[in-house]
Amino acid sequence: MDFQIFPDYETLSRHTAQHIAALLNRKPDALICAASGDTPVGTYRALVQLVKNGETSVDRCTFVGLDEWVGLGPESEGSCANYLQRELFGPLNIPASQCRLFDAKAADLEAECDAMTRFVDDRGGFDLILVGVGLNGHIALNEPGTPFNLKAHVSELAETTIVVGQKYFSEPTPLTQGVTTGLQQLMDAREAILIASGSKKAPAIKTALEGPVTEEFPASIMQTHPKGYVWVDADAAGAMN
Repeated sequence: MDFQIFPDYETLSRHTAQHIAALLNRKPDALICAASGDTPVGTYRALVQLVKNGETSVDRCTFVGLDEWVGLGPESEGSCANYLQRELFGPLNIPASQCRLFDAKAADLEAECDAMTRFVDDRGGFDLILVGVGLNGHIALNEPGTPFNLKAHVSELAETTIVVGQKYFSEPTPLTQGVTTGLQQLMDAREAILIASGSKKAPAIKTALEGPVTEEFPASIMQTHPKGYVWVDADAAGAMN
């Protein structure tokens, strides 16, 4: 695992975007799993600029959405699909044919998760997966206690996630379940990047990297990824020994 501390959020975001661009230059048809949330915004905006500057291309790659709130679709302002369209797919003019998102309104969510797993497996797994970390250590919507060996699955949301998730909505929104990429898929990915920013994430980063590797703190699995990167800004590293 590669652990790096960057002086600020902008430097962290720029470095992460440049890493993604380098992958796209090596493997233009890469399969990339993309997180939503506050932390990746800077990375996506920096990547958009790199594409506009002609430093890389997204013409042949495929993006997979990391997760989604059950019951919400792209039309919902706080959905992961809405976020990715707004921050990544739209600015990069990526067509729907190059995107695979969870259908969190599917009548059979288990079947949807199985279909997502097949989609990823048929393409040989992720070349790169970009994730953040929750205050309770979750990665994607893999909450504390989630088995490390799951692929895409339906998740029962922890109370912390439900409360924090409200920030993405302009009015109170019921959140109870998610559909999510599993931690086995993170481990199977050729590269996994976890990024974190801000002092609120400092305790989670400390526990993830200095505590035991345990399903009770999902982000701790990054310690064991053969090509895992944990990149944080100085504030997020503030609790490290």
